Amino acid sequence: VLSFIIFICYIASLAASFMMAPLLEFLLALFLFFAYASKLNEKFKGVHWPLADFLRCVTAAIIYFAISIAAVSKYNDGASKAAGVFGFAATIVFAIDFYMTFNDLVTFLKQGSSDSPEGRKTEDEDSDSDSD
Repeated sequence: VLSFIIFICYIASLAASFMMAPLLEFLLALFLFFAYASKLNEKFKGVHWPLADFLRCVTAAIIYFAISIAAVSKYNDGASKAAGVFGFAATIVFAIDFYMTFNDLVTFLKQGSSDSPEGRKTEDEDSDSDSD
């Protein structure tokens, strides 16, 4: 929702050249929302869904921070200032989402590493040495 509001603000401002970043972020967030809601993450196991969400959060936070600084410092109209302020708020929201997604990603990667053949091999060796 915040990305859509920022997109609308950039359309109404002199900084319309920045409108593509919030539009793409809004569409990516919408896609991932529907992917999780329709359980596509369970159907397509080849895609690392937590990693995709993590990368989306990281890039969104960096891009929103950069374009917000540019919009606030370079343009003087009210819509650009509003888009910049909303952009700074979005940076904070995406940074929080980045932190929470990072915890999910670590759990996902630990789960994947225990299912790998190397993880099973070391577990088998440990059980063999325990039986001796």
